[in-house]
Amino acid sequence: MASHPVDSHDPDDPYLGFWRERHLCTLTTLRPDGTPHVVPVGVTYDPEARLARVITNKSSRKVRNVLAAGADGMTVAVCQLDGRRWATLEGRATVSTDPERVADAVRRYAERYGRTPSPNPDRVVIEIALTSGMGNY
Repeated sequence: MASHPVDSHDPDDPYLGFWRERHLCTLTTLRPDGTPHVVPVGVTYDPEARLARVITNKSSRKVRNVLAAGADGMTVAVCQLDGRRWATLEGRATVSTDPERVADAVRRYAERYGRTPSPNPDRVVIEIALTSGMGNY
């Protein structure tokens, strides 16, 4: 298995299949001082919309990091791995509080991870407008 770039907007079947499997992922953002903040998250990948989504609490450090970058958002990466297989998606993250967008992200999370998160009035969605992908899968 060779590591190679992937068109995140039109992935091949094995890459997309790997992203449909249930895996814990990581999200990497940058703190205001420029140091990386890497945390475990659930991620959903929607190549048709050219988005990856992460649901989280609006007061989380990852949300504060993205918001601190300003209206244009922040370049981030999400990654998942399973033994020697791994896949990364990169793009520009923004935070949405729109109830419909949050509900859509929760629905997608429930589909991928097999459970619906408890209601949370402070839930937001980090939406990552995808620019690239890579992996060894």
